[in-house]
Amino acid sequence: MRPLRLKSRTIVALALLVAGTGLLAGCETTGTSTEAAKPVEPPMTHSRAATECWMKTEKGSASADLDKRADVVSKCIDEKMKAAPKT
Repeated sequence: MRPLRLKSRTIVALALLVAGTGLLAGCETTGTSTEAAKPVEPPMTHSRAATECWMKTEKGSASADLDKRADVVSKCIDEKMKAAPKT
């Protein structure tokens, strides 16, 4: 088997290719903003409001009577739905 001989032109071309690949890997592809993109918050739905309100009452007053918690959750849902932007 013959030893591999690379010409200087081939070595330079490979070095430039590797350097160019490294530079391109660092390019930002999400736009020109320097800030990180903020995730889009899903719209407030009745189901989402109910879930958030129930989780809030579970953390805050889990030992309270279920009927009382249901009243608190209903009020919370109404408040969230009123505050939600209309689409």
